[in-house]
Amino acid sequence: MEYTSYHPQMLKTPFLFFTGKGGVGKTSLACATAVNLAKSGKKVLIVSTDPASNLDDVFQVRLDSEPAPIADVQGLFAANLDPEEAARLYREKVVGPYRGILPDAAIANIEEQLSGACTVEIAAFDEFSKLLASTEVQDNYDHIILDTAPTGHTLRLLQLPKAWTGFLADSQHGASCLGPLSGLGEKKDLYAETVAALADPARTTLILVARPDRAALTEAARAAHELRTIGIVNQQLIVNGVLFDPGTDPAACLYHKRQAEALACMPGSLCELPLTFVGLNAAGLMGIQALETMFNMQHREPHGDRMNLSSRPQYLAPLLEQLSAKTTGVIMTMGKGGVGKTSVAAALAIGLADRGLHVHLTTTDPAAHLEFTVGEPSDQHFLTVSRIDPKHVTERYKQQVIAENASRLDEEGMALLKEDLASPCTEEIAVFRAFAEAVAKAKDGFIVLDTAPTGHTLLLLDAAEAYHREVLRSAGDVPEHVKQLLPRLRNPQETDVVVVTLPEATPVLEAERLQEDLRRAGIQPSWWVVNQSWQSVSTSHPVLAGRAYAESPWLGRVASLAEKYTVVPWKPQEPVGAEQLRGLLSDETV
Repeated sequence: MEYTSYHPQMLKTPFLFFTGKGGVGKTSLACATAVNLAKSGKKVLIVSTDPASNLDDVFQVRLDSEPAPIADVQGLFAANLDPEEAARLYREKVVGPYRGILPDAAIANIEEQLSGACTVEIAAFDEFSKLLASTEVQDNYDHIILDTAPTGHTLRLLQLPKAWTGFLADSQHGASCLGPLSGLGEKKDLYAETVAALADPARTTLILVARPDRAALTEAARAAHELRTIGIVNQQLIVNGVLFDPGTDPAACLYHKRQAEALACMPGSLCELPLTFVGLNAAGLMGIQALETMFNMQHREPHGDRMNLSSRPQYLAPLLEQLSAKTTGVIMTMGKGGVGKTSVAAALAIGLADRGLHVHLTTTDPAAHLEFTVGEPSDQHFLTVSRIDPKHVTERYKQQVIAENASRLDEEGMALLKEDLASPCTEEIAVFRAFAEAVAKAKDGFIVLDTAPTGHTLLLLDAAEAYHREVLRSAGDVPEHVKQLLPRLRNPQETDVVVVTLPEATPVLEAERLQEDLRRAGIQPSWWVVNQSWQSVSTSHPVLAGRAYAESPWLGRVASLAEKYTVVPWKPQEPVGAEQLRGLLSDETV
């Protein structure tokens, strides 16, 4: 395959938006692009709207919502838009005027409507729109780079007509998305201009970032399609982390082969986009010096020491041993996208089934690929594999809500209800209810949940918390499995949360934040799994050996953070199918 190298000078529009599956390196690419453009004489502002932003980590400075100059790079400025704080301020703006006027129950109901993820997304978009629409900001910079572009979810929500005609105060039907927009009617023109700017190919380039693996490329294709349908057509694809020259090193040749096979199967829709590649880096991209070299890397001789893993737990066998001692329970794999949660979940499920325990393996991830990972489990009589299909459960939920309200709504009310149900947040409610149903099934065996990337997982936990508060406040018609969900997740005798990460800076730092968030919700992770480690892989290739040396400090950090942890080595074969998945359990099963 012929590789065309990516270079930031190819990007001409003033607005540059980076998006892609978690863990593909979009923050590193966005930051390196910003540094490169600034070094070429451009004035550049890079902004993150990610609640778990890594800009601070990459630039090694403390950032807030006000653009701040980056030392040692003239013309480069950076800012973190904190959507959580913006959502808090927005909620108070909506609720504040009614405190002391409306009854406490009514105030609590408004706060409940504004407690979900939609409010956070809209608040983030609000902050972003003010920045984008500011002529002062636009006049001050040659390029504005956004790390984490608005999702199709957010943009579809803003296009619903009812969002700008008021919110039904009597929202008994359960749809959730339009409440967060109830106080934003005066900003309709601002948002329309923002969406128009996103769709203008003369002003905006959307850069889709992927890794040379099937899951990341599939996710990129899905995002490209979704954004194209709402008018964002000026798209480019960057495949990051390609090992261009494997040489004769056996491990490097196998690594290169896996990547080539994934690229050969790239979805056809991506092949139509301008396509460039960025090479695999030997170490983490932290600090200006590392960012400057991202696009002109040369192999460096490996240096440093590998860690001695002989005394450390390796593979999933120690974790499997502890889980199987229970015979029943809920197991959830969590972590940043792209770290291998699906593979770990599938391997644990197969290991438990091999021991004669009944296991139901399922996923709440909209980009699920469990079927591909597990393959045909013909020998797994104790294993059931399923998927919570967001489209299917959403349609079922919509029909249920419509049926429940058919007798009390007139024609106009039913039309408004149907539009409300067309909002993207309806899917989150429906998936959450299906998630609660799945957890409730873990009575006669195990249910292993391959959950979505960090942000989506926390949406589900936020929803659980919201339902739990509602249950405590009233004896409403809440399904029993929903009432019991959060207490079950908090009970370590029933639920094991496994945090999956890679031995790299960004995944470990995000896993650390995830653990903090879980603890605040009263949930304690029982294990960490450090996946795809090069520590015990024999290789003399300078890039791969360099990656092994660079892992040491992050493995040390995991050891200080995790209650228990284990390290899974990189495997030459993609962990697809039962036999390959068993290879993650123990080196004896390879």
